[in-house]
Amino acid sequence: MQSDSKILAKINQTVDRLSDPESYDLVCHEHRLGEPLPSTEKLAKIVNMIREILFPGYFGTTSLRPNTIKHYMGVYVDELFELLSEQIMAGLCFTCKNPHEVDMQERNRHAQMLASEFIAYLPEIRRKLVADVDTAFVGDPAAQSQSEVIFCYPAIRAISNYRIANQLLKLEVPLIPRIISEMAHSETGIDIHPKAEIGESFTIDHGTGVVIGSTCIIGNNVKLYQGVTLGAKSFPLDEDGNPIKGVPRHPIVEDGVIIYAQATILGRVTVGANSVVGGNVWVTNNVPPNSKIVQFKARETSFSDGAGI
Repeated sequence: MQSDSKILAKINQTVDRLSDPESYDLVCHEHRLGEPLPSTEKLAKIVNMIREILFPGYFGTTSLRPNTIKHYMGVYVDELFELLSEQIMAGLCFTCKNPHEVDMQERNRHAQMLASEFIAYLPEIRRKLVADVDTAFVGDPAAQSQSEVIFCYPAIRAISNYRIANQLLKLEVPLIPRIISEMAHSETGIDIHPKAEIGESFTIDHGTGVVIGSTCIIGNNVKLYQGVTLGAKSFPLDEDGNPIKGVPRHPIVEDGVIIYAQATILGRVTVGANSVVGGNVWVTNNVPPNSKIVQFKARETSFSDGAGI
């Protein structure tokens, strides 16, 4: 058996190696004293609070009673403002490239202004989500009510996070929108980049495995099924061989399109309005409006001793 001194020496050596700056240079953020750090726990609380504000009676513990709802809304919105201002501030600090030139009081006021602008947009987010919920209800014979959709359908949670993150991104809040969208990815298996542009009355049936890339543009009344990928074919490189950022490389899906399970649509192609893309189809070219894209029909054939395979 190893002596206590040898065990202690091993532990100390490990601590020294883990503390070596060269070992974490690319994956560690140097925290500056007095600046808040983004917190996934606090952001999860923020998302749950926003869901409770948008859908009172469904998330959290708030009861939808006319005589108390305004009180609860006031309390929650006030708390949301404080929490969100802090996390926006953390995102601004975390991504700052010239921290010594920044007035922290001015940055804090900017964070509060962004939080207030986001909160002012909450009624519009609710309006869009109500349309998303109703579309899911109308399009699914198994749904008994809009309430069941809100309570049970993972797509509503993922789309809620997307619409929250997308608005924060439009306000130029750094980092925080991506964390919020990845929370929904972990919770539901639905991966929607917050930069994607998605229209109204959007729904995802079942949902698991859906991927929507950052430069996707999706119109109104679009329905996706599980496993659909709206992705990129490749990444253009600059003269040094590094990926060029910000190039539109994901599909455009126009109004009224239905895309069935496991379909893969890659590149900056357009799926025309009111088209149907069948399951397990691979699409890398434009699809005209009112089209129906399906697999070749199955063929029946027989083989003898492997002949013909």
